[in-house]
Amino acid sequence: MLNQTADIDRLLTALADPTRRWMVERLATGPASVTTLAAPLPMSLPAVVQHLQVLERSGIVVSEKQGRVRTCRLDPARLRTIDDWLSERRQTWERRLDRLGEV
Repeated sequence: MLNQTADIDRLLTALADPTRRWMVERLATGPASVTTLAAPLPMSLPAVVQHLQVLERSGIVVSEKQGRVRTCRLDPARLRTIDDWLSERRQTWERRLDRLGEV
């Protein structure tokens, strides 16, 4: 359970930043190079790389380098981890609220 908590913490921390959430939304449309991700953002390329490193450490983003181009893509299984965790919490609270409604 403790390991799962650390995993969820890492995922939620990665998604806590609006820039990283934007990157995840952009990568949901398909893989992109780091320079493509950086182009519309009002920050330096090193700052974009730091955000991507946080997403990679959490496992949400996977990147590979071919020549001089680093391409990033989402790992949907990692996002399912968050969805599963939230679903469990939702079910617990729905049961509790149903019992409260019965009282």
